[in-house]
Amino acid sequence: MRRVTPPALSAVNLTQAYGDVTVLRGVSLELHAGEVVAVTGPSGSGKSTLLHLLGGLDTPQHGEVYWAGERADTLDTQRRAQRRAGRIGLVFQHHYLLDDLSVLDNVLIPGRLAGRPDPEHAQHLLARVGLAGRGRDMPGVLSGGERQRVAVARALAAHPAAVLADEPTGSLDRANAQTVAALLVELARETGAGVLLVTHDERLAQHAGRVLHLLDGQFTDTLPDYG
Repeated sequence: MRRVTPPALSAVNLTQAYGDVTVLRGVSLELHAGEVVAVTGPSGSGKSTLLHLLGGLDTPQHGEVYWAGERADTLDTQRRAQRRAGRIGLVFQHHYLLDDLSVLDNVLIPGRLAGRPDPEHAQHLLARVGLAGRGRDMPGVLSGGERQRVAVARALAAHPAAVLADEPTGSLDRANAQTVAALLVELARETGAGVLLVTHDERLAQHAGRVLHLLDGQFTDTLPDYG
């Protein structure tokens, strides 16, 4: 019998409210290996909340989250952090590099947390993002675009099933934004990881093979009015 590979990431009926405000209303999705999906929507539509739930940074009030077929939202905090390090790469608008660690050591963080650091792969990723030979440098000597490229390498360093990117180019100028977005998509496809891009930037969404529009806490086929 042919074995069915589970999605890199999936969610079933996610619902989340803060006080009287319901942010997500029964959201479900699947992200498969090598697929690039963009989630767009106006500010306040629930995009970042969705990403935090998918990445295990928050726990859904209702619904289920799966990483490569394993239920993630029911794991305790320690086990979830360890599983996340090995299965989910995260890229945010800010790079969140640790200033007291070298570039290479920053990239190695997820692998070390997952118990399988791979310095050779980390060096390869740094070369692929144009930072070959910079592994011993400290983040403080890098430009903003270079730091975000390190963040991309870090997100892929532990061979994750999926990469979640929350406005990953929001702090960059247009030229650097296009470079970082293209690198993220290209490297993820090379490694077989699925990519979920959460963004309001239509240029960034163009890198995706599928675009989901989030409005009032639900996915809609109607393009939201960002005006």
